[in-house]
Parts: sequence; structure tokens; C-alpha cells
Amino acid sequence: MRDSIRTGTLAAVGAMALLLPGCVAKTAFNVVTLPVKAGAKAADWATTSQDEADRNHGRDLRKRCKKDYDPNYCDRD
Repeated sequence: MRDSIRTGTLAAVGAMALLLPGCVAKTAFNVVTLPVKAGAKAADWATTSQDEADRNHGRDLRKRCKKDYDPNYCDRD
């Protein structure tokens, strides 16, 4: 009985020894890349993409045409 417990314990320790280095490496990778990902997300929030600028300009133009009709701006395709 004692030998089977020892064998089971050794098998569990051996399995953990194989699995933990990958887990530790992935955790270290996540910790290292976290500041880069956070910085990129902050830059994305702080800047306006060209698509967003075009969409906002079109929205403002439609509001202006609805409020004050100007054929120079409102009749363009």
C-alpha cells in the first residue's frame, strides 16, 4: 500500500514538473506584455482614426444642412 502511494505521489510530482514551466512562462509573458497592451489601448482611445473623423464630419455636415441649407455644401454627392 505504501509503495502505491509513493508511486502515485511521484507521478503527480512528475506531471506537475512538466506542466508548471509552461504555465510560469505564459504568466511571465502576460506580465511583460501587459504594459504594452495598456499603452496601445490608451493611444487608441486618445486618438481619432481617419474613419471616425470622416464619420463625424459627415454627421456635422448633415446637421448643418438640416439647420441652415447651403447649396454649396448640401447638394454635393
